[in-house]
Amino acid sequence: MLFSKPNKFNALRKKLGGATLTNIITVGLLTLFVKGLGFGKEIIIAENFGLSELLDTFYIAILVPSLIYNVFLGSFKSVFIPNYVSTLKLNKLLVGSFQSTSFLVTLGVAVLFFILALLFTDVYLEVFFKGHTEHYYELVKKQFYYIAPCILFWGFSSIINSLLTIDDEFRYSSLSSVFTPIAIIVCLLCFKEYLGDLVLAIGTLIGSILGFVFVAIIAFNRKLIQLHKPDFTSAGIKTLFVQLPAKLSSSLLVGINPFVDQYFSAQLVVGSIAALNYGIKIPAFAIGIVGIAVGNVILPYFSKQAVEDLLNTFNKLQKMLKQLIIFSLIITIILFVFSSTIISLFFERDAFTSSDTVIVSRIQQMYLLQIPSYITGLIMVKFLTSINKNNFMVLTSVISLILNICLNFILIEQLGVYGLALATSIVSLVNSVILYLYIYQLKKQHV
Repeated sequence: MLFSKPNKFNALRKKLGGATLTNIITVGLLTLFVKGLGFGKEIIIAENFGLSELLDTFYIAILVPSLIYNVFLGSFKSVFIPNYVSTLKLNKLLVGSFQSTSFLVTLGVAVLFFILALLFTDVYLEVFFKGHTEHYYELVKKQFYYIAPCILFWGFSSIINSLLTIDDEFRYSSLSSVFTPIAIIVCLLCFKEYLGDLVLAIGTLIGSILGFVFVAIIAFNRKLIQLHKPDFTSAGIKTLFVQLPAKLSSSLLVGINPFVDQYFSAQLVVGSIAALNYGIKIPAFAIGIVGIAVGNVILPYFSKQAVEDLLNTFNKLQKMLKQLIIFSLIITIILFVFSSTIISLFFERDAFTSSDTVIVSRIQQMYLLQIPSYITGLIMVKFLTSINKNNFMVLTSVISLILNICLNFILIEQLGVYGLALATSIVSLVNSVILYLYIYQLKKQHV
C-alpha cells in the first residue's frame, strides 16, 4: 500500500510518455499560477465595480475582439500545429516558408477584421444591444477602440506560442498570458483615477503588447522563428487551407454562443451580463487549469503520435477521457457544494454586496455542471484537429448553437438569468456525447 500511489503515477507516465506527463504537470502548475493571478484581477475588479454599467459595457466591448481571436485566429492556430508537425517530419527546409505564410495570413485576418469591427460597431450595438442609453453605447465604443488593436498582438502571439509548444517549450508559452491580468491590476491600483472609464480597456491593450514581446523574445532566443519566402502552394499549407474552413465554421458557431447568452441577458436588468461573467469565473478557472494544461500539450502530442500509430492514439485518448471524467466530477461536486462560500470569500466586499453573492453563486452552480463534459469535449476536439477531422465539428457546432438558442428561450422564462447558465451546461454535455460517439465510430473503422 505504501507504494501504490507512486506505482500508479509511474504507470500513467508509461502510458503517456514521461516527457508528456511532465509537460502536462508543468503547464498545469503554471496555468494555476496564471489563472490565480487572473482570479485576483477579478476580485479587484469586483471590489471596484460590482455589478455595474461600466463592467457590462467592458464585457460587450471585448466580446467582438475575443470572438475574432477565438474563431479566426484561434482556428488557424489549431490547424497550424498538426500541419506544421507534418512539415517538420517531411522536410525541415520548408518550415521557414510555412512560418512566413502563416504570419502573413494571421496579419491579413487581423487587419481585415479589425477594420470590419471598427466599421460595424454601431450596427452591432443597435441590433444586439438595443434599448440602452446613449451614454451606455458611448462607454462600449470608447473601450472597444482600445481593445480592438489587441487582435493583432493576440494573433502573432498565438503563432509564436504554437512554435514554442511544438518545440516542447511549455513554460514560457504558458506564462505569456500573465501580462494582461498584471497590466489590468496595475492600472486599477495605480492609474484608475487618471484612466477613468478606460482603465480596463487600456490595461487589456498593454497586457496584450507585453505578452507578444515576451514570447517573441523567447522564440528568437531559441532560434524557432525562421522566416523565408512565403509559399502558398506547399503541401502543408494546402492541407492547412483545406482544413481551415471547417475549423473556422465550427469555431464561429461555437463563438456565437456568448453573443446569444449576452443578447438574452441584456434583455434582463442592468448587471445581468456582469453577473453571468462573475458566475463563470470559478468554472472557467477549474476548466482552465485542467483544460489548458492537458489541451495545450495534447494537440502537438496527438499530432506526433497520430502520424506514427493512429490506432494506438485512439486507445490513449479513451484512457485519458476516463481519468479526466473521474477527476473533473470530484472538482465539480466540491465546487458546487461550496459555491456560495466561494463567491462570498472572493468577491463580497465594497461594491459587491451579499445580495450579489446570492445571485452569482446560483449562476455559478449552473455553470459548474459543465466542467466534466467541457474538459472531455475539449480533449476530443484537440484529438480530431490533430488528425484533420474538422468537418464533423461543424455539425456538432450547428447542433450546439440551435440547442443553446432553444434552451435560452425556454429556460429564461422559467429560471431567468440562471436558465442561461444552465443552458450552457446542457449544451456542453450534448456536444461531448456527440463527439465521443463520432470518435468511437472512427476507431471501429481502423480496427
